[in-house]
Amino acid sequence: MKLIQKTLTAVAVAAMLAVPLANAHAADIKLKASHQWPGGKGDIRDEMVQMIARDMNESGLGVNIRVYPGKSLFKPKEQWGAMTKGKLDITAFPLAYAGGRHPEFNLTLMPGMVKNHDHAQRLNKSPFMQHIKKIMDDAGVMVLADTWLAGGFVSKKECILEPDDVKGMKFRAAGKAFNQMLNAAGASIASMPSSEIYSGLQTGVIDGANTSSSSLVSYRIYEQVSCLTAPGKNALWVMYEPILMAKKSFAKLNPEQQKALLKAAEKAEQFAHQASIEADQKLVDAYKKAGVKVVEMTADQAAMWRKIADTSSYKDFSDSVKGGKELLDMALSVE
Repeated sequence: MKLIQKTLTAVAVAAMLAVPLANAHAADIKLKASHQWPGGKGDIRDEMVQMIARDMNESGLGVNIRVYPGKSLFKPKEQWGAMTKGKLDITAFPLAYAGGRHPEFNLTLMPGMVKNHDHAQRLNKSPFMQHIKKIMDDAGVMVLADTWLAGGFVSKKECILEPDDVKGMKFRAAGKAFNQMLNAAGASIASMPSSEIYSGLQTGVIDGANTSSSSLVSYRIYEQVSCLTAPGKNALWVMYEPILMAKKSFAKLNPEQQKALLKAAEKAEQFAHQASIEADQKLVDAYKKAGVKVVEMTADQAAMWRKIADTSSYKDFSDSVKGGKELLDMALSVE
C-alpha cells in the first residue's frame, strides 16, 4: 500500500512539474514587425529588423518575431498609429512620418541640421534627442535602435546642386521641412512614401526626389533618373529612422527576454551605423554602374540651400510648433 502511495505521489509531482513547462511553451510570445522596404534586398532597415528577429527566434527564450516587409502589413505612415493602438509590436520607421501627430518629430528631418554620420551619433546622446524620446515614450513607444541615414537628390532632368535647379520641377521630398524648402526654391511638391518614388518618376507625376541612400538603391530608382546628387561631405538630407517597439509589447516580455531583445537591438544599431556609411558609397557605385551622372554639392552650394531653409523650414518650425524655437536651438547646439 505504501509503495502504491509513493508511486502515485511521484507521478503527481512529475505531473505538477510538467505543467509549467507546458504552459511556458504554450505562452510563447509572437510579435509582429513591419516596415515599408523590400525584404531580402540588402536594405539596411530590413536587415536590422531581420537581425533582431533572427536573434530572438534562435534564442530559445520563447519569443518569435515575424517580419512583414514591403508594406505588406501596414502602409508606411500607418505604422505609428498601429503601434500606439496595440496592433503592431515592432517597426522600422522614419520618425518624421509621424510629424502630423507630433510636429516636434519633423525636426528629425530638417535640411542641413545633421552634418554627417558622426554628428548623428553625437545627437543620439543629446538633450535634444532625450526630448524627442520623451514624446515617443508618452505616446507608448520606445526606441530599440537609433538609426540615421543620409540621402541624396535624383532628377530626370538637370543635376540638382543649387536652389535654382529645382525651379518648375515636380518634386517628392521626405518630410514637411524639405517640402517647405523645395517649395520656397520654386518646386511644386507631390507627397508620397519612398516606396512610390519609382512609379512617380516612371509615370511623370514627379521629375525629381530626395530620400535615403539605401532607398535610392533598394528601389532601383537609378532606372528612372539621369542624375544623382550624392550625400558627400555636404549632405543636406539626413533622416532619423529608428527601430521602434510598442511599450506594451515590451512589457509582455520577462526580464530575460527583454535583456536579450535589447542586446539584439544594440547589435543591429552597431551594424546600421557602419552600414549607413557604406550605403553612401554603394549608392554612388550603383548609379555610376547604371550610367547615371553623379555629382556632389560644394559647401557653398549647401549653404545656399540652408539659407532658403532658414527662411522657410526653420522659421515655420519655430513659429508654428509650441516650444519649437527652443527645441531647434537645442538641436543646432550639438556640434
